[in-house]
Amino acid sequence: MKKHSKPAARKSRSRNVRTTRSDHHLRSVISAKKIQERLRELASQINRDYRGKTLHVVGVLENSFVFTADLIRALNMPVYCYFVRADIRDTAQGGIATREITYTPRVEAAGKDLLLVEGILQSGMTMDHLYRYLLGQNPTSVRTVSLVEKVDERKVDVPTDYIGFRATGKFLVGYGLGHQGRYKNLPYIATLS
Repeated sequence: MKKHSKPAARKSRSRNVRTTRSDHHLRSVISAKKIQERLRELASQINRDYRGKTLHVVGVLENSFVFTADLIRALNMPVYCYFVRADIRDTAQGGIATREITYTPRVEAAGKDLLLVEGILQSGMTMDHLYRYLLGQNPTSVRTVSLVEKVDERKVDVPTDYIGFRATGKFLVGYGLGHQGRYKNLPYIATLS
């Protein structure tokens, strides 16, 4: 006698349910298509502004690595690319709270056209510090580009030459922005709840 096996039951899944890799809920706010369109527009502006020059791109880790990689591939001029990491230390000296910000590795800026790349510009404090530090080395020029500017969180008026998107409120992840090391690989930007 042949044994007949029952077909495996199919699991029903709604097409509207978005599965995630954790217990967080993600809601897309900037699609992958919009990011790529805006990236091409920013690259076009930068290509015009730096035509005939060599550009030294300084990406601020960790949030800018995906944006920086895509941006430099869209640039037409010779490009040198560096990455720096901010080290922030809050201390108290004589009862006065101070914040020390250092960047490693050191970038030699003298006589160079610099473009500082940030994934998300929030308070502006670390970008302002890096901007002023590099400006003190007498570069030919220093400009900034940020994928996202959180306008409601700005505390420092750092120059913003090129902005991808402006946002307020929610915690954002995706396209290099992460939460505890996760979600950086998403091709879109989402709110995290």
